[in-house]
Amino acid sequence: MTNLSYQERIETVIRYIQENSSEKLTLDQLAAISHFSKYHFSRIFSAAVGMTPVAYVNRERVRKSVQLLAESHLTMLEISSRCGFDSISAFHAAFKKHYGMSPGEMRRSIGQSSNFQAHLSNNPEESASATHYNRNSTSLLFTRMWEQLIRIEAMSDVEVACVRHTGSYLDTYKAWDKLSQWAGERGLTPDRERYIGISLDDIRVVDELACRYDACVTIPEGFVKEGNEDVRFETLSGGCYAVYSYYDTIDKFFLAFQNVYAIWLPTSGYEADDRPCLEVCLNDPAKDPEGKCKVDLYVPVKKREMV
Repeated sequence: MTNLSYQERIETVIRYIQENSSEKLTLDQLAAISHFSKYHFSRIFSAAVGMTPVAYVNRERVRKSVQLLAESHLTMLEISSRCGFDSISAFHAAFKKHYGMSPGEMRRSIGQSSNFQAHLSNNPEESASATHYNRNSTSLLFTRMWEQLIRIEAMSDVEVACVRHTGSYLDTYKAWDKLSQWAGERGLTPDRERYIGISLDDIRVVDELACRYDACVTIPEGFVKEGNEDVRFETLSGGCYAVYSYYDTIDKFFLAFQNVYAIWLPTSGYEADDRPCLEVCLNDPAKDPEGKCKVDLYVPVKKREMV
């Protein structure tokens, strides 16, 4: 519980990362410092700053390594260790991703330059993320617009049957195909029950092939729970949800998702709770005249308590 604003909480995490980037930092640890839900911290940070917490930590580490490359004769292994990397290979990979060259190439480049400070800010991603953060912090017009698009609903616990997909979110249709066949055989059709998707992992943090997704259908009271090797039964937790109704192409859904976190949530008086987001599917995009999907995005929230 904290009386700091969203911006102040993000800035607290940024300062902590900058001061402790050489230490082992976990998402749980950073979430605790921010006082955001562990489940949603990465999404909130990414929406505000323009990069994931892991990417920001690596950025600070490689920035500090440039100073050691310029001002010391330490070996690459020693620099890697001092900057908090688990291995020299991880150091090389992060460095090349950020600067487009190896640490050795950077050291030679610095030796031929009279202004090594220029090397600390030669990545367009850095300035772009700062601009993104400042824009989101002051976008009052967009905030007012989003306030008109969000409604708050209280939802009861709901029983569902689900099929788990692990892998690329582009392949979730495989889970939906299995669930639809099983549900159709039991009369659990879209006109009677709700079909709900749950993206359990943030693709910017978790490897694409390790992402988990549940395709779910609600089941009526008294339903005989007879599943199979693919179908299992769960209870989705009820509570307070912020609901955004989306109708557009599937490829733009991620942007709408991000804007709820970046623009509406910070000034809403709510904060994300420790429950997954629910994507309530209201149509079949394949049958839509414009190929668009109609989805109600349910973001779990709780009233922000001030102390």
